[in-house]
Amino acid sequence: MSDVKGGDGGELRALMARVPSVERVLASAEFEAVIAAYGRTQTLAALRATLDAWRADAQAGRAFVDALSDAQLARTVDAKLAKRTRSNVRSVFNLTGTVLHTNLGRALLPDEAVRAVAEMLTRPANLEFDLDTGARGDRDDLINGLICELTGAEAATVVNNNAAAVLLTLSALAPRREVIVSRGELVEIGGAFRIPDIMSRAGAKLREVGTTNRTHLKDYDEAINAKTALLMKVHCSNYAVSGFTKEVSIAELAPLAKARGLPVAVDLGSGTLVDLAQWGLPREATVRETVAAGADLVTFSGDKLLGGPQAGLIVGRADLVAKIKKHPLKRALRVGKLTLAALESVLRLYRAPETLAERLTTLRLLTRPADAMRLAAERIEPALQRMAGETFTVVSEPMFSQIGSGALPVDVLPSYGLAVRLASGKRAGGQLNRIEKRLRELPRPVLGRIADGALRLDLRCLEEADEAAFIAQLDARDAREDARE
Repeated sequence: MSDVKGGDGGELRALMARVPSVERVLASAEFEAVIAAYGRTQTLAALRATLDAWRADAQAGRAFVDALSDAQLARTVDAKLAKRTRSNVRSVFNLTGTVLHTNLGRALLPDEAVRAVAEMLTRPANLEFDLDTGARGDRDDLINGLICELTGAEAATVVNNNAAAVLLTLSALAPRREVIVSRGELVEIGGAFRIPDIMSRAGAKLREVGTTNRTHLKDYDEAINAKTALLMKVHCSNYAVSGFTKEVSIAELAPLAKARGLPVAVDLGSGTLVDLAQWGLPREATVRETVAAGADLVTFSGDKLLGGPQAGLIVGRADLVAKIKKHPLKRALRVGKLTLAALESVLRLYRAPETLAERLTTLRLLTRPADAMRLAAERIEPALQRMAGETFTVVSEPMFSQIGSGALPVDVLPSYGLAVRLASGKRAGGQLNRIEKRLRELPRPVLGRIADGALRLDLRCLEEADEAAFIAQLDARDAREDARE
């Protein structure tokens, strides 16, 4: 390229005369593909902006004449429009070691749910139409029977997330009345979701009982008064209290509540429908067990351990669910047809528990064999080393994953992955941040975590079907780096 610097006024005018006609450039063969991809309106605006930027550079003495060729203008405009039109919502490679990562969309849907959502996107459906009677129906009826079958509850309703489920339950059952909760269960989870704040917004009054580490049945009993609306237990979703502790189980609390004419509500958080221990995972109380233990209402998420779309489920006594559904907030918090279609498809998988570990994506990732991840690490290691360069060493090594999204916070899963460290053995500091940034800038961003002086890429969530694409973009980045050098 020839660097053209602006001199006196005559030279600058001559330089500006080199700027081609916009209409002529748009009519050139080089711009046919750009216009076909982005349309004439966007292409015209981007071309004018490119030429204006060139004029500004020319006045500052740093313009390149070669940048005005039709081919180069087409490449520049195409790059600008590609960046401008790229979706802000992008798929990424989750190599953080957290399976249900709140910031990365939590549970991945199985193929059955994806097909069901696609069907709902393209065709009318009986969302609120009873095909048997020909009359208007209730959207909850589409999955109410299935949820009750899997949980043992009398009735169910669905809202857009578990925070909404808790808010709606308290708003419907405890306005201007007291809700008794153990002090050790006043949790705060991601996004500043605090049980006391939710109660306040719902118009309920929090009545704390017990201490942070120990609460007894008599604490609940002594706190009950004429203003009490319900007793509530909250799953400690993102922390654990150990040592000298005591909590009151649902089986203990339910008889007291029944004797005093009060319901027991349980916020189970990332509720699971099956015993995870059968697959070697840490045990978590199921929704069915919670209902059977005496809970009158249970709220839980659809996109955590259940493995479905974002949703909040409320199950329990039919009279209480009916009251909740009549509350005005229910309409504001209800879910649409896409969520219902996905949720129904996921719930149906639970009818065949013998195939659940293969068909439910979340469970498949949680139970992925360590050997499979180790072999993947060995296959990927050379490509990542080439991209990282001689400054770094890339090593396959054991790691520990976590379930995430507040589920079983103190439990970890043996895993395998790749660790990137500074070859000199010194603390990498900003250099690790730079290579982490390079991975985030790939066409499909790669997200790992920096810990203990290394960039760690846990391969639990990189399934074999995506492995070739993962390696290919590492090699493509390496090739681009070589070309620039």
